[in-house]
Amino acid sequence: MTRDWDDAYANMAHVPGSEALPGKWAAEAAAYRASGVRIEQDIPYGDADRARFDLIWPDGTPHGLAVFVHGGYWMRLSKSDWTHLAEGARAAGWAVCLPSYTLAPEARVATMTRQIGAAVTVAAGCLAGPIRLAGHSAGGHLVSRMVCGDTPLPLGVLDRVDHTLSISGLHDLRPLMRTKMNETLGLDTAEAVAESAALCEPLTNAAVTTWVGGEERPEFVRQSRLLAMMWDGLGADIRCVTEDGHHHFSIVAGLKDPESPICAAFVGQE
Repeated sequence: MTRDWDDAYANMAHVPGSEALPGKWAAEAAAYRASGVRIEQDIPYGDADRARFDLIWPDGTPHGLAVFVHGGYWMRLSKSDWTHLAEGARAAGWAVCLPSYTLAPEARVATMTRQIGAAVTVAAGCLAGPIRLAGHSAGGHLVSRMVCGDTPLPLGVLDRVDHTLSISGLHDLRPLMRTKMNETLGLDTAEAVAESAALCEPLTNAAVTTWVGGEERPEFVRQSRLLAMMWDGLGADIRCVTEDGHHHFSIVAGLKDPESPICAAFVGQE
């Protein structure tokens, strides 16, 4: 049976009212930035125009660094669409880094992986303590790549990473070569294989959670389970959580609430 891969990844087509969501996200993020939280904006971590991150500080001494990497199929959106999602971790006492990265077609996915490694490294130099990584959709892919055997993170930073949360992440990129979006992504077989966390060896001390909404497209549920199944057999400390009642866009809303299960998975005790 031939599968419609474009439909498999078409989240907005299956969530009523989703066309209004980008504007809503941007407005909520802007209101949060204007709310009085302490935030340093557009800290450079490289030479590219989008190689910038925002750093949101808690009220007291930070417990550590929490990094959230946005999604958008490696082609859309930026850090400034998601500032409000920092509140749960910030209220729990963590400094929160939100990086942007160069998008396709200007950059290849492999370049984005290296950029996120650079962003985490520079942000890690801003404060002491443990590091927690999280990302949504394409961002889930990018943070999972940080704990693969070919990680771009230097050892001193890597030693501080004690948990990675991939929310609705994409961990096997090969099916994307069968979609129209690959006209923009430009994935070939070699890059799709090299950039698929599910096809990489995890770091032996990697602690990872894949988190997916129960109402998501089946492909995203499969991708979350796939990484857990593959890495469980390769020595990683990994689990897969399906949160009922959420689709691809609502699944991240809990990051605003320090008491939510997903925020606990991000910065709570594991």
